[in-house]
Amino acid sequence: MASSICKHAAIAPSPAAFRSTKIPILPVYLFRNGRPSTAAACCSLLRPHYIPNHIPDPNYVRIFDTTLRDGEQSPGATMTTKEKLNIARQLARLGVDIIEAGFPASSDADFEAVQLIAREFANVDSGHVPVICGLARCNKRDIQRSWEAVKHASKPRIHTFIATSQIHMEFKLKMTPDQVVEKARSMVAYARSLGCQDVEFSPEDAGRSDREFLYQILGEVIKAGATTLNIPDTVGYTLPAEFGQLIADIKANTPGIENVIISTHCQNDLGLSTANTIAGAYSGARQVEVTINGIGERAGNASLEEVVMAIKCRGEQALDGLYTGINTQHIVMASKMVEEYSGLRIQPHKAIVGANAFAHESGIHQDGMLKHKNTYEIISPEDIGLVRSNESGIVLGKLSGRHALKAKMLELGYDIDGKELDDLFSRFKAVAGNKKNISDDDLVALVSDEVFQPQTIWKLEDVTCGSLGLSTATVKLIHTNGDEHISCSVGTGPVDAAYKAVDLVVKVPVTLLEYSMSGVTEGIDAIATTRVLIRGEDSVTATHAYTGESVNRAFSGTGASMDIVISSVRAYVNALNKLLGFKNRLKTEDPNKSKWEEEGGETAFVTSSIY
Repeated sequence: MASSICKHAAIAPSPAAFRSTKIPILPVYLFRNGRPSTAAACCSLLRPHYIPNHIPDPNYVRIFDTTLRDGEQSPGATMTTKEKLNIARQLARLGVDIIEAGFPASSDADFEAVQLIAREFANVDSGHVPVICGLARCNKRDIQRSWEAVKHASKPRIHTFIATSQIHMEFKLKMTPDQVVEKARSMVAYARSLGCQDVEFSPEDAGRSDREFLYQILGEVIKAGATTLNIPDTVGYTLPAEFGQLIADIKANTPGIENVIISTHCQNDLGLSTANTIAGAYSGARQVEVTINGIGERAGNASLEEVVMAIKCRGEQALDGLYTGINTQHIVMASKMVEEYSGLRIQPHKAIVGANAFAHESGIHQDGMLKHKNTYEIISPEDIGLVRSNESGIVLGKLSGRHALKAKMLELGYDIDGKELDDLFSRFKAVAGNKKNISDDDLVALVSDEVFQPQTIWKLEDVTCGSLGLSTATVKLIHTNGDEHISCSVGTGPVDAAYKAVDLVVKVPVTLLEYSMSGVTEGIDAIATTRVLIRGEDSVTATHAYTGESVNRAFSGTGASMDIVISSVRAYVNALNKLLGFKNRLKTEDPNKSKWEEEGGETAFVTSSIY
């Protein structure tokens, strides 16, 4: 295994700190067959005992992941409950300290997902168990809803917020500063009165708020029972030096600050979210809010993988010994899972997890790498869960077996087993019979199409196309109950005709918002990958966390095949399956939940927003 400049010792505190805090060595909390298992841990990490408002080791930085809440606010990134649960399990493998599982008041679907994740991490008393957090605006209905969703977790948390900048208070909230202080104080107190011992408060747009007012409102919520104070740079406006100074000023001037944890939440509008987050941690913040792949509203959030690897690489030398409890070897799988479920593709040059992150094309760079890998790599791919393809010796073809395929997928960062491996192997053999060389990109496309897909309601069995002056398509779909449906249609082209044939079977009116296709590799026999984005005319709605307004959800779908029409139809059917899954769940929801929304649960205090 190649060495790297980033030493593993950088994740651990100094021996003196270890002796003074008596940090227990806890096994990483993993899953086998969908259930918790500590025996499956591949390694152990040093992690202080969890106390909501105190960290025994002053060098430890908590990782608060908001992929399932803020990340899902990205257009088209809607995920099903099953997909969210799978991501939550992977975040637990990764070792995140807090999972913000969603915004329970936004919709019944979000409430159900948060509650399911909370129950997944209930009554577990060994190993690392993450805190499960629910977001709530500063009103009783939101906070009650959040508590109902997260209270089943072993470590539940409520995260509530209100805007504090002058422009937000005057034009959006239409509230005076005194009213904002009272609302924040009373709602934090209300959250504690429900029995929640772990309450986080965020002053939205803190980066543009008056400092003296910040000290005042933060002091009041501390007295009301807040355990974490999150300082968001809502619009990504501050520079690293400014944000670091903001954290330092809050730490120095807020009454009672020694009794809480300071947190950061940095947006990426100017491309500074990671730098601002690191600056905040260096200035005294001991929780950082991040998302996998940096996904999120507008330009996104601070990227978990970037922040964690920056602390791992430079924590000991440049950050006064800061470290996290993240098992970095699970980063790649988490990144790929979020990419597939959200439908948001990672740019090739993305730091840490981009396709080119460990690629070296320059002759000078290649020469240096051949002589010593540390000449041009400060991180080795093994640190984040990758194996160099030119060191494994595995080349797949039509005669390869399951074990070779599994080993190759592990090399690419995918830990696949059981039925998923069987299904992937069947698709692999079909492609290998028609294509001489199977590339890594081909395998990634196949695993995306076969493994990371929503629950099947309709399955594409066959599609045939023809053109005798008019494009036609015949589609055969199989329903989950086993019924076969065949439909024919005409269109402006084969894909249009096939989509219309699918619509005749599924009978769910939708609008196609986006359609894109790309060849995975070069050559006429390349696998084509397709991504579509649809919205139902009878839409599934949710409350937008930024504006409080009801918005129509969009659903993405992906498909892959050597046949471009089959690839296109697979993507369309997968998007429809995701939409239908949401609709079917809403039909079977508890009627009391709809009644709660009718009484104002979803629209109360709609003038508020979230960073």
